[in-house]
Amino acid sequence: MVMKHLLAFAAAVLASSVVSAQGSEFAFYKLSLIWPSSVCISAPQNCISPIPKIFTVHGLWPALKDDTSIPPYDPIDNNCNPSPVAPGDIVGKLAPIKGRLQTKWPNLIKGRTAGRDELFWQTEWSHHGMCSDYPQDPFTYFSSALNLAENRKYDPLKVLGVQPSNTPYEIDTLLENVKKNVGFYPQISCSMPIKGKKQLYLKEIRLCFKRAMPPSQLQNCPDDMDNLCRSVPPTQRTVMYPPPIKTNSGCNVTWELSASA
Repeated sequence: MVMKHLLAFAAAVLASSVVSAQGSEFAFYKLSLIWPSSVCISAPQNCISPIPKIFTVHGLWPALKDDTSIPPYDPIDNNCNPSPVAPGDIVGKLAPIKGRLQTKWPNLIKGRTAGRDELFWQTEWSHHGMCSDYPQDPFTYFSSALNLAENRKYDPLKVLGVQPSNTPYEIDTLLENVKKNVGFYPQISCSMPIKGKKQLYLKEIRLCFKRAMPPSQLQNCPDDMDNLCRSVPPTQRTVMYPPPIKTNSGCNVTWELSASA
């Protein structure tokens, strides 16, 4: 009887350590839109040509109430959904929207291997899609993200309330502009791409949507800045939002845009 109780307790502990997409903590989706100029400014030759002049999609990420991303699917440590479609099997299912994906969800960084876009989509599916509400329907998962990203109402070029410029903007100003234009606070993600300079750049704007199928209702993002944005004192929190840049020809590189949150 004691052994039976111990086994039951161990099973309960194990179950509690697994983050389930069906669990109540999975509260919202975060649509992450990336500004290509900030990614490519330090080495334009390493980016695709032409470098997009629009915000492109980084991902649609299921998140917990505390703004922590759902961990990637793992059949042992995070069996969040039964029998999700494997990353290697999603490309064919995305064929009807491949053109939209290549335009709005490209892998910005060039590489030596063909199919870099497909690898990026597979990584996003592995890290986020398999633990979303669409584990067996990658087409709807990616379509839902595209529908949000293509909606002019959420276009960062409009909702940020300012134009790309060589003059930095205060992060608080950008946050308040978005709040004014869409009714809710986003999350700003920063980068520091120029070596030797501590100036922050606007890397991504992330919009948070209440959990739904499909997600459509905005909410405030629990944390309005990422850790790098907060790494400087509040009085110095400005970001460069650089104008679109032209691509110069150059050699390819082997690294690519990280798909993790």
